[in-house]
Amino acid sequence: MEILKGVVLLFVVLAGFSLFSLKMPKGSKAMGALAGAATASFLVEAFHYFVGGDLFGIEFLKGLGAASGSMGGVAAAALVPIALGVNPTYAVLVGASVAGFGIIPGFLAGYVLSFVVPKIEEKVPQGADLIAVIVLAAPLARFVATISDPVVNATLLNIGKIIENAANTSPIIMGIVLGGVITMVATAPLSSMALTAMLGLTGVPMAIGALSVMGSSFMNGVLFHKLFKDRSTTIAVAIEPLTQADLISANPIPVYVTNFIGGAMTGVIIAKVGLINNAIGTATPIAGLMVMYGFNDAKTVTIVAVACAITGLIAGTIGGMVFKNFKLKSVAEVRGAN
Repeated sequence: MEILKGVVLLFVVLAGFSLFSLKMPKGSKAMGALAGAATASFLVEAFHYFVGGDLFGIEFLKGLGAASGSMGGVAAAALVPIALGVNPTYAVLVGASVAGFGIIPGFLAGYVLSFVVPKIEEKVPQGADLIAVIVLAAPLARFVATISDPVVNATLLNIGKIIENAANTSPIIMGIVLGGVITMVATAPLSSMALTAMLGLTGVPMAIGALSVMGSSFMNGVLFHKLFKDRSTTIAVAIEPLTQADLISANPIPVYVTNFIGGAMTGVIIAKVGLINNAIGTATPIAGLMVMYGFNDAKTVTIVAVACAITGLIAGTIGGMVFKNFKLKSVAEVRGAN
């Protein structure tokens, strides 16, 4: 029941945020900004706190990482309004107003204020709008973060804990589910970093997220080379799948199916070995691999990483063979080239 509950709730979260991206006003741009906030805060924390600080013992870098990791809410509350066209000064004001809150309360505050601040600018005479934003928008931003924080703790973070417990109970099953889902989400606009940050995943689930996404770089490199035969696209998707979101969205079946199967295969390997990763939101190829060395034996991480890369290459090759006659939209068709 614990496993079933974890899987069901994971798909509920995915469905909810997919609907948010597709149906809410400017939802896709907001989710992209959330992924950017995770990059600006959690990735810096991962590199400097866990690698530079814990692994190499440099206290200055550890302090830098700790400071960056605590700013997830501020980054989200500022980047979302900027992405949605709000004056950068007012966007940073909104971000500063939610200092001390997590990334999801900050995200929600930034999203709500993205529609409130332009209304204030529209209704209040120029010159007085700054005072109005300070008096009205700043308290409202902190109010939204305050009321959403307990809800986030009771839902998203609790779901993350359920998934972590399920992974410890049955690592193979959760390796398949998490490896497949997180790798597939890494190619979708939602972003694997944003998903794992929202759920607050740590331990084995976060290790599955980090190394399965690392393996997907090799998988997608081979898959795109075989299907699209475009060198720049192949290199770009291997480095960061989100750069090719338009091409992936136009060809979802071959990309998502291959990524789910390949991710599930690598997820089983990672779960079977029992690697851990306590750096939240590090489901990303390069940083995810680097952070793993801060929590596990270096030799074991290297062996598993090589195994994930080889698995990714195999899955990408098989996917390229299976879908070679599938009707695809080419790079030129998707991007309007002659």
